[in-house]
Amino acid sequence: MSLRKKIIAVVGGVRPSKLLATEAHALGRKLVDEGYRIATGGLGGIMEAVSRGARSSTAWSDGLVIGVLPSLDATTANEFVDIAIPTGLNLARNVVLVSMADAVIAVGGGAGTLSEIALAWQHHKPVIALDLGEGWSSRLAGQVLDHRRPDPILRARDVNEVLAQLKEQIKGVPQS
Repeated sequence: MSLRKKIIAVVGGVRPSKLLATEAHALGRKLVDEGYRIATGGLGGIMEAVSRGARSSTAWSDGLVIGVLPSLDATTANEFVDIAIPTGLNLARNVVLVSMADAVIAVGGGAGTLSEIALAWQHHKPVIALDLGEGWSSRLAGQVLDHRRPDPILRARDVNEVLAQLKEQIKGVPQS
């Protein structure tokens, strides 16, 4: 059994509604409370809200918030990222983000989030979509994307449901 903390990628838009940003903040905090490491695209919007929430957890320690950046400039990461990974890959950085994750949680989002959901699907990663009536996470919640997998993208109606489904998908998260 690995002692590595599980990495959860949280994907979502750069211009979220207040509701989505508030939920993303709560999600980041609760993920760290539960012993997970978080990875995002490292920029603003949902990425920043999740990172800020993670840093607000009493269980937070340096290194738990990873930002996989599109540029080669580490200073473009939001201020709540502990480890900035400048890739210079622009949108292709989505492949890196999804590949390093043990599961992917989508919160709202536009075309970039759609690509991350599709990549997670193709990489056979658990995908949980927070369905708050906005963005691709709500449109795709409960859907089977194609023949690659028989299971649907999991729908969660709130942060607690996200955590419950995540625990089912990733058994035995070791604390290190």
